[in-house]
This record gives sequence, structure tokens and C-alpha cells, in this order.
Amino acid sequence: MIIVHHLNNSRSQRVLWLLEELGLEYEVKRYERDPKTMLAPASLRQVHPLGKSPVITDGDLVLAESGAIVEYLVDRYGQGQLAPPPGTPERLRYTYWLHYAEGSAMPPLLLKLVFDRLEHQPMLFLVRPIARSISGSVKSSFITPQITQHLDYLEAELGKALWFVGDEFTAADIQMSFPLEAAAARAGLDASRPKLMAFLDRIHSRPAYQRALERGGLYELLS
Repeated sequence: MIIVHHLNNSRSQRVLWLLEELGLEYEVKRYERDPKTMLAPASLRQVHPLGKSPVITDGDLVLAESGAIVEYLVDRYGQGQLAPPPGTPERLRYTYWLHYAEGSAMPPLLLKLVFDRLEHQPMLFLVRPIARSISGSVKSSFITPQITQHLDYLEAELGKALWFVGDEFTAADIQMSFPLEAAAARAGLDASRPKLMAFLDRIHSRPAYQRALERGGLYELLS
């Protein structure tokens, strides 16, 4: 039995969605973030040394990292679903988006989250304006331009086809969902980029996506 070690409001929601798309049976073991630090609980380290989510167990296998989990589940259980045939140009494009989601799209979004929180952390009165000035400078000179560049790129890519790999929905679209949902929640993705917003509308309307939300519970990236 596949067990998803599911942390609320995290990348593991994509794993639940993928399992629903594949029609596989699985168990959800829930973990809750610390409400103050927003970090995963220490109990996750009992599953994987890094104590992060997503993590799945499948028999004796313990596997972390979203991209690795997606590849494993599709290759092991997909029976040709949700991935183009090996050796095709579409497969290379599929692999590209699987890695791009975490390797390129997420870092500036994570940096924005960190610096946004820094501005609201308790600190000495005299230090607060300095910290906010530094944070604002980093965001305006580096983080925001990076996010804008990525969103412009993704908008243009979805102008070429309905989905990231082409006209067929694949697991690469599942992988790309989290950075785009994060961008819509806290990084300015809005109706000014209609292709990306239409992509989010399409994935949110998929029955498997809705079933995954029921299994995973509250997903505040959507709020």
C-alpha cells in the first residue's frame, strides 16, 4: 500500500492528486505545520531524515522529492498514462517541466515568502526600518523581476498548447500546479496573464483534483 505522508498546505497535495488521476489506492498519514513557525513537525524525520514533505512509502521504499515521486509513480503504476512515450520530443519536454517546477520556478517564490515574513517578524524598534529597507530592496531588485520573468515565460509557453507538454494533460501539469498556485496566492499572478489563470481553472475543475482536496483537507494556497 502506498502511504503519502501528507503535510498540510504543501507540495504533497500534488502527490494526492497524481494518485487520484492514476486511480490508485493509497493511505494518507497527516502531519500539521507548527502554527508559529509554519515548519513541519519533527515526527516527519522519523520517515525521512530531512523531515520534509512530500514523502511516500511503498512497501520498503521511502521516497522524497516531488519530481522523483511523480516519476516513480508514473513509471511504476501509470501503464502509459500521464507521460509521453520514452524517446519522443514530448517526453523530453515532459522531463523538462518536471524539473523546472522545483529547480527554477519555486526558488524566487520561496525567497519572496521568506522576505515577506521577515518584514513582519517581531524585532527591536530601531532595527525594524533597516530590516524592512533591506527586504524591500532585495525584493524590488531581484526577487520580483525574477518572478515576473518566469511568469512571462510560462504565459508564453501556454500560448503554444493547452498543457505544458502539448495538447494532452500529463503529470508535468500536476508538477507545475504548485508554483502557479503559489504565484496566484502570494506573487501577483492574476488575470493579466490569462493563459496561466485558465490553466489553474482547468486543473481545479478536474474531478481527480477535487477528490485529492477531499482526501488532503484544507489547502490554503487556494484561499
